[in-house]
Amino acid sequence: MNNPPSSLSSPTPPPPPNLTRRTRIVCISDTHNSTVKLPKGDVLVHAGDLTNQGSYSELSKSIRWLERADFEAKIVIAGNHDITLDHDFYSQHGQSFHNQNPQDPAKCLALLTSSPTITYLCHNSATIQLKDPKGPRTEFTVFGSPCSPKNGLWAFGYDQSAQSSEPTDTQAVTRSGAVAREIWGTIPLNIDILVTHTPPLNHCDESSVASDHLGCEELLTVLSRARPRLHICGHIHSGRGAERVRWKAGNPDRRGYVAYGEAAVERWEDPSPDSRSAKISLVDLTARGGNRPLDFHDLERVPGVSCSPSLLPAGTLHQGEVPTDRDGRDRDSGLSRTSKTGADLNGGLAIDTPSIIGDSLNPTRYDRTASVGGMGRRETCVVNCAVVATNWPHVRGKHLNKPIVVDLDLPVWV
Repeated sequence: MNNPPSSLSSPTPPPPPNLTRRTRIVCISDTHNSTVKLPKGDVLVHAGDLTNQGSYSELSKSIRWLERADFEAKIVIAGNHDITLDHDFYSQHGQSFHNQNPQDPAKCLALLTSSPTITYLCHNSATIQLKDPKGPRTEFTVFGSPCSPKNGLWAFGYDQSAQSSEPTDTQAVTRSGAVAREIWGTIPLNIDILVTHTPPLNHCDESSVASDHLGCEELLTVLSRARPRLHICGHIHSGRGAERVRWKAGNPDRRGYVAYGEAAVERWEDPSPDSRSAKISLVDLTARGGNRPLDFHDLERVPGVSCSPSLLPAGTLHQGEVPTDRDGRDRDSGLSRTSKTGADLNGGLAIDTPSIIGDSLNPTRYDRTASVGGMGRRETCVVNCAVVATNWPHVRGKHLNKPIVVDLDLPVWV
């Protein structure tokens, strides 16, 4: 008897809700008109500064390069040098850059928003499902923002310390002059991947020019609350690299606020730092090869587990710990433990929504929601993937880094 055709066979049962599968993410940023060779992967992420000054010709070249790249999903944000993509900034300061040849910001933006293969994010989020039968068939939620602290006359800049009473919305957070807390306070709590042009303070943000850490402190505060699997950034060329951050959370104080901070940081050692080498610069966050996988368990996706703050009494939040392997050693490929420990970050914002800024009438709800829902979110890998290694005017020549490749376990959607 002939076997029945496969189409008549019993359907394959769906995977369990907490099943994950390795997904390869190729990370680049600060290409500044360079079109480097891209390794193979499932997802391509560009964290801003595609160009030097955001002209239509510059953007066209960069976008054609990205569109030709063979990835199932491509996520792009702008950076401070992509000035035509910040309409308000270009309206005020465009003549300082393109006095002889003014550019049309609408046409420049349309290159990205009308692309059939690129997901362009400008301080907003998207849920990506990889549907290729030959691919991992995973899904993730990503939030992307082009904003960075003001440093000279460039686009998407904000003040880190000024105060503002203006309402926070999409236009407000992308305008020049918006303050840090308003901007980063709109990041949702349930994201898997965060893409920002600027790095967070003290993580992949050390400047070889200023000999200082130039990341954003408020972004670090919000990062410690949202705790995504992966935070991809750029902006500080000399900060290229990766750090695996382990989070800790204490018990609420009498007001219900929770102190967040870092328990430990593991620095990544590039297994192939030579830019001329054909080997990839890999950050492996999976259990493959005996590695310790990223300590991240999204409780919202686990059946039978409730993340409602009303079901967890105040005072019962987990204490942050740094568990060691049975043999007492880290086995991560390319990752080595350091003694770097960050100070606690005090929560003080009020919220009753999935993002940071919210209901001021319920000042404890955000911190408790973030703590309970994020109990399984114990590690985040921060990756600065700047491709251009040097800074203008590139006195000793323009040097390029290789893309950083991240292998990450993501939930299977079907």
